[in-house]
Amino acid sequence: MSDRGVRMVSWNMAHKQESWRYLLNMECDVALLQEVCRPPDDIAEKVNIDPVPWPASERDSRVKWRSAIAVLSDRVAVEWLSAEPVGRAAYGCLAVSSPGTLTAARVRPRSGESFVAVSMYAELESSIEGEGSWIYSDSSTHRLVSDLAVFVGRQRGHRIVAAGDLNLMRGYSADGSPYWAARYQTVFDRMEAMGLPCIGPQFPNGRQAEPWPEALPKDSKNVPTWHLPGRSPALADRQLDYVFASRGIAESLSVRALNEPEEWGPSDHCRIAIDVS
Repeated sequence: MSDRGVRMVSWNMAHKQESWRYLLNMECDVALLQEVCRPPDDIAEKVNIDPVPWPASERDSRVKWRSAIAVLSDRVAVEWLSAEPVGRAAYGCLAVSSPGTLTAARVRPRSGESFVAVSMYAELESSIEGEGSWIYSDSSTHRLVSDLAVFVGRQRGHRIVAAGDLNLMRGYSADGSPYWAARYQTVFDRMEAMGLPCIGPQFPNGRQAEPWPEALPKDSKNVPTWHLPGRSPALADRQLDYVFASRGIAESLSVRALNEPEEWGPSDHCRIAIDVS
C-alpha cells in the first residue's frame, strides 16, 4: 500500500444515517464529524468511533447531536483525548464548554509525526426573549476557541488540525451588515493570534457561488459549504465550514470543499477533504 499520508474529511452529517454510507465510500483514514447520529449496525462494525456516550435524548444536552471522530482505516492509530465539562475538568486537561461541541484525538500515522485532530461544532444561540430576535454563533465559537487553547502549550511547534461547522461567515454577513462581519471576524483573528490560522477551503479549492451573493465582496475566495434545506446544492451560497491548523503543519495540508452539486451528498453541508502529506 502506498504511503500517501493521512486522508481526512470534515463533515456535518445532518444527523442522517445515509451520510455514513457516503463516508465509507471516500476511502479516508479519519473523519471529523458534526451533527452525528449513531451509525447503522452494518456500518458500526466497520468504523472505530470515539468512546463518548451518545445522548440518550435531546434533553441530555443543549446540542441535540454530538460531534465525533471516526477512524476508517488501519493506516492510523489514535489516542482518544477524553474531555470533561468546564468546572469539573482537572487543571491542564481538556475542558469542553458545551457537551457535544468538541471531540479530540491524537492521530499517529504509519510514518511521519503525530498531530491532534479536533472536530468542532458551534451551536446557534439566540438573544434573551424580549431583547430582539437575533440568532448567532460567534459566542459558542469563542467557547470552542477557549477549549482549544489547552492544546497550545507553546508559541511554535504544536501540531493541531481543527475543523468543523462554525455556523458563521468569514468576510461578510448574510445581510451585508458591517456589524456582523466584524463580530464574525473576531473568531478568525483570535484563532490566528493563538497560532491556528484558517487554511480553507478557499477558491480554487472548491466551486464558488453562482449567482454571486450580494453581501459577499467580489474579491472573496469563499466557497459555499451549506445550502438552505430543500434547495439544490447548486444554489448554495454560504461558507460555514472551515479548517484551522498550526503553522507548523499547515504547509503540509491541502484542503478542498467537495461542493460540486453531483458530489455534495445527503447533508445540507458538503464534505471538506483534508490531506496531510
